[in-house]
Amino acid sequence: MSIEIAGDAAPGFSLTPLERISARRVEHDWAWARDNAEAIDRNWERRLAETPGLFDGPVYLASGCTLADGACEASLFEVRYSRFLAFRDAGVPDALVANAFAAVVPHSRDGAVLLGVMGAQTANAGQIYFPCGTPDPGDLRDDGTVDLAGSAARELLEETGLTLPEGAEEEWVLLRGDGQLAFLRPVRFDCSAETLKARIESHRGHEDEPELAHSIIARSRSDIDAARMPGFVQAYLASVFPA
Repeated sequence: MSIEIAGDAAPGFSLTPLERISARRVEHDWAWARDNAEAIDRNWERRLAETPGLFDGPVYLASGCTLADGACEASLFEVRYSRFLAFRDAGVPDALVANAFAAVVPHSRDGAVLLGVMGAQTANAGQIYFPCGTPDPGDLRDDGTVDLAGSAARELLEETGLTLPEGAEEEWVLLRGDGQLAFLRPVRFDCSAETLKARIESHRGHEDEPELAHSIIARSRSDIDAARMPGFVQAYLASVFPA
């Protein structure tokens, strides 16, 4: 059952608890990208001028998903990153396509949530996210499935240095809205928020070009930053912190 998020945070998002998630690579003739090729190229030139380190590699977007009996399966197709970025920058103009991704949400023992501020060299500089990334062919398995759970765990490790606690339950929530399918896995770490933050900052200090500018701690709805947090982040925090 989907739940509308109460309050003013990220209107239009719904939350669906899930027991299982899966994804499969499919072929999809994306008419929007074909019809807007010149505008996509111009957008990519503009983005490269702003952030020269961007790479136009292959990523996956969703052409659909099915929900049944506590499970969700997404259908993902391959596009160049420049196409995805133009689609997002244009305000997700194709209702049949969605930005689908998975993320681990680190919860601390004392009830806080850890997030990261994206670094200046990234396409989302200054935005506040959970550790996540767009699925790509590195997540594709031999049977045609796309390993969303593995993608989420990898991004957690790469961005924060954190690994999933042994025996962590695999439960998910789907935040759906604004052209996004955000599969979030809340995971409780058996340490305080300050300890988790220190571990993340230590990891950042050992990287030549960390993806995160720094980490932050959210403890209540007052920590929701509507200017810098995407809608799915605002909606999730609103769902876990009392109004």
